[in-house]
Amino acid sequence: MTAIGSIDSLWRYPVKSMSGEEMSEIFAGFAGVYGDRCYAFKNSSARKGAPYLTASTQQHMLRYRPRFRYPERAAQPPNLDEAMGIEPGITYANGDISDLMVDVITPSGTIVAIDDPKLVHMLSEGLSAQHHLSLVRSDRALTDCRPVSLISMQTVKQCEAEMKIPLDKRRFRANLYINLSAAPGFAEDGYVGRKLRIGSQAVVAMLERDPRCKMLSLDPDTGEHNPDILRQIVSTHDNFAGVYCAVLVEGKIAKGDSVELLD
Repeated sequence: MTAIGSIDSLWRYPVKSMSGEEMSEIFAGFAGVYGDRCYAFKNSSARKGAPYLTASTQQHMLRYRPRFRYPERAAQPPNLDEAMGIEPGITYANGDISDLMVDVITPSGTIVAIDDPKLVHMLSEGLSAQHHLSLVRSDRALTDCRPVSLISMQTVKQCEAEMKIPLDKRRFRANLYINLSAAPGFAEDGYVGRKLRIGSQAVVAMLERDPRCKMLSLDPDTGEHNPDILRQIVSTHDNFAGVYCAVLVEGKIAKGDSVELLD
């Protein structure tokens, strides 16, 4: 094994396309980060294969702040200690729907439950009548592609230098932000096809580079659109930034944990 860096920060997004929350520790399971994108709003007008309402269509979604009603119970599966006693590869770490209930702080500051019909009405504002929204809950992360996303801080900083503007790392909406010890930006691209051990137990496979979309151009606090950001990634890096991963061995990951390349 070769140490290549450490965890800079950890993030999960309880509701797809709404704001995320920084975590000091996460549980990375086969289905993704526990509590990540466990809710979404299905959109009847969305394209096949990506059936959910996102901030690419409704930019002010990013101004909605979901919060787990019981944060301690939503931090990890309730049977985690028992599950981690099973040999790696056959761990069953399951959640409970009552533990993962979400309330959403709206842009106006009001708080509504994730299943309150008022929230669907708010999210529909400004959309045509063709957009029929319905709440979806899943035990696996409702990601667009792979269960876990990763990007290095060196890549974020390189993008910032190339664009010559401050660039909030939250634009990249990754689960794992890593600090590489001695590598330039986009070095994680070279790990595609290899495995990383993160912390004492979790192992992830680096599957493919992460293709970017309009979400990258949206301010994570205001939803304001700056198309030049995505254009720069398209022209300079073929529209890729970061890497998609799959979890091979489940386990907890904490901020500051070591990241090792498995030989």
